[in-house]
Amino acid sequence: MAEATDSDAKEFAELIKKVKHEIHKVIVGQEELVDLTLQCIFCHNHALLMGVPGLAKTLLVETIAKVVGIKSSRIQFTPDLMPSDITGTEIIQEDPDTGRKEFKFIPGPIFSNMLLADEINRTPPKTQAALLEAMQEKQVSVGNQKYKLDLPFFVLATQNPIEQEGTYTLPEAQLDRFMYLIVVDYPEGLDEVEILRRTTTNYRDDPEPVLSAEIILKYQKIVREIIVREDLLDYVVRLVQATRISQDYCSDYAKEWVSWGAGPRACQNLILGAKAHAFFHGRTHATFDDIKAVAIPVLRHRVIVNYAAISEGITSVMVVNHILDEVPGPGDAVLA
Repeated sequence: MAEATDSDAKEFAELIKKVKHEIHKVIVGQEELVDLTLQCIFCHNHALLMGVPGLAKTLLVETIAKVVGIKSSRIQFTPDLMPSDITGTEIIQEDPDTGRKEFKFIPGPIFSNMLLADEINRTPPKTQAALLEAMQEKQVSVGNQKYKLDLPFFVLATQNPIEQEGTYTLPEAQLDRFMYLIVVDYPEGLDEVEILRRTTTNYRDDPEPVLSAEIILKYQKIVREIIVREDLLDYVVRLVQATRISQDYCSDYAKEWVSWGAGPRACQNLILGAKAHAFFHGRTHATFDDIKAVAIPVLRHRVIVNYAAISEGITSVMVVNHILDEVPGPGDAVLA
């Protein structure tokens, strides 16, 4: 099996530096948010950005679309949106030469490399489900036909956590398709001052494309070649197993406060996330600290707390942090 080299890491570090420079022409601060979103892209995966209105979630995704230099589209999710508005539809078309009528498929906005699903929880489950096949299988089924999506393909979705009227909570099956649930927080004080300078004047600095589909596909492959030791694989399995209340190896804390634990996709995304985190920091091998760095965005939407926890104000993040402290790390974790 091929392994990522130091020259790959050095080349990638220069590339990411340019990407971030272009993104920060528009986005002020939010370093962790930018890093996590880019990690999902290079892991060939999807991200759900959650935050209150006005925190530039949509602006970030639109800026990334410009910088990565690939075909992108945006869907504003609304209660009246239909599945065909996403996937496309078949229409009857008459051949002008023969007069014969036949169905012709008109592709929807999902046929792009990057899809911005804006306010994804504002549309009914039937329409939300139209994304499931595309996110997992990279294809769309319309009628009896299957249509492959061009690669790379990833969904960056946004969601408002505070407004519940007219919204439809994403089912766990769809949440599990997102590699990271990224909580977008308020900007730091000095960053907010800079935001004011830029947005209340005629300031304008348009980002330039840095990446391409070929470059993204190249590094998506290299990220998977990052080395992960066997003891780290074992640690990830033990960490996720500790969230599963139906199993003997579940944490006692989780048994008290969790209604449903994380599945195998959590293990996969912890490893992929750790690989991407290591590569973003110029390393060709993942460490214990890389796993811990991505544990919250990977697990916060996969560990479902029970009603008792909700009534006591205990969140999934609190449960995950408790399990991270409780589950023993690999024997050389200190050296990692």
